[in-house]
Amino acid sequence: MGKLGGSFLPSLRAQSRSVPLLKPTNPSSSAPSAPFKNTKQNHKKKQSSSSTKGEQQQQLAPKLPLNLFKTPSISEAKATYDAALAARGHTRSTPFHNALLKDFCLLRPNLPNSLSLVHHMKEKSGFAPDHATFNIILGLCCSNADMAAVHQTLALMTASGFPPDNVSCDLIVRALCSSALEDEACELFKDIASSNLKSRSSSPPDMFTFNFLVRHLCKTRAMSAVYQFIDEARALGLEPDLVTYTILIDAVCRSKNLREATRLLGVLGEAGYKPDCFLYNTIMKGYCLLDRGAEAITVYKKMREEGCEPDLVTYNTLIYGLSNAGKEDIAMKYLRVMVEEGHLPDTVTYTSLMNGMCRKGNATGALELLKEMEDRGCEPNSCTYSTLLQGLFKAGNLDKGLEVYGVMKEGSMKMEAACYAVILRALCRGERVADAYEVFDYAVASKSLTDVAAYSALESSLKWLKKSKE
Repeated sequence: MGKLGGSFLPSLRAQSRSVPLLKPTNPSSSAPSAPFKNTKQNHKKKQSSSSTKGEQQQQLAPKLPLNLFKTPSISEAKATYDAALAARGHTRSTPFHNALLKDFCLLRPNLPNSLSLVHHMKEKSGFAPDHATFNIILGLCCSNADMAAVHQTLALMTASGFPPDNVSCDLIVRALCSSALEDEACELFKDIASSNLKSRSSSPPDMFTFNFLVRHLCKTRAMSAVYQFIDEARALGLEPDLVTYTILIDAVCRSKNLREATRLLGVLGEAGYKPDCFLYNTIMKGYCLLDRGAEAITVYKKMREEGCEPDLVTYNTLIYGLSNAGKEDIAMKYLRVMVEEGHLPDTVTYTSLMNGMCRKGNATGALELLKEMEDRGCEPNSCTYSTLLQGLFKAGNLDKGLEVYGVMKEGSMKMEAACYAVILRALCRGERVADAYEVFDYAVASKSLTDVAAYSALESSLKWLKKSKE
């Protein structure tokens, strides 16, 4: 069973003496304000000042060429910055400097060089680093997968008066997960949440980040490890929400563990949440993955009893499951129900039903369904035609199959490999070798298959035909 590793982060409050502090510069003290002799004049002056300030901020908005910095060399970076500052005119605009820093960090410099550039910017222009400045540097460290630099930057942020917030946490989690450092992402998430809890911060890690991490863990870790992380996050004040439970249920359904999905559904209800349509659809999909589509009807009925209205996905999932289970007659019943409730069947709906009919050998019924589909203005796709072609050729209806094949060819649709093999086998058994070669030519020309795969299937079918005549 998976287990999350121990903490990789020293206390965020620990200050590293080796790291120079980037303290925010205080604004210059303003002169004593004049008495309000004329309120209207002062109000107009204030509006004018505000307008001028807005225009100045627009003028200072960073409009820089991409890839301004060419190398991660700090000496060249400083020279590039000096040239950009001179071209722009002396400015302390934080967005301008953050844009330059972000451009430099795209070259993946190390932490000392990025901090050195920030110090150089402060000395040259007097610009004041803000939360965004530190988050840019933090993103760089995470992209480099340099955990020592990440810890150093977090300590620096706290010491400089910018403790990591929900944005910082989200940035860390997503970057580390993309580098397959899930354990480190979990520990940093918990440490930041703990630090914010102690300081009663107004911006602790949010549920978006938490659910992103839970979803990622469900893909890469055992469910026991995911549950352990959730319990640890709960102790830090982060309670699972409906999205969290949906992610968990989807994960266990994908692993075909419907018993655990049922248990989680009960836990969800105890937590005060009401399952929504998406969650019911997820459970129905789980039954379909286990080829137990007929049991999805139970979920559908419970959904209606709970007052949750089915949507198009609900009916498509139900019809798909029933058709795969060989209960296309019941699936047809739900097709009529969904139409009565105002849900127009789409290509997925009809293709699922055709697949079920063709499996039962009812290719004629599938053809009638194709006509109904087109009458309703629903456009068949390559999957629809492939499903129908396999049913027709397996049933030995070669003429009708070639007619449908001609429609597919006119639409320049690609053919599935399984469909191609079925058609060739049926044509060769019917001694219609010329037609088989024509299908082969189209499969190669439309790039439905590679030349080798298409030729191998044709050769196999021709060998079977030759052997049958001996």
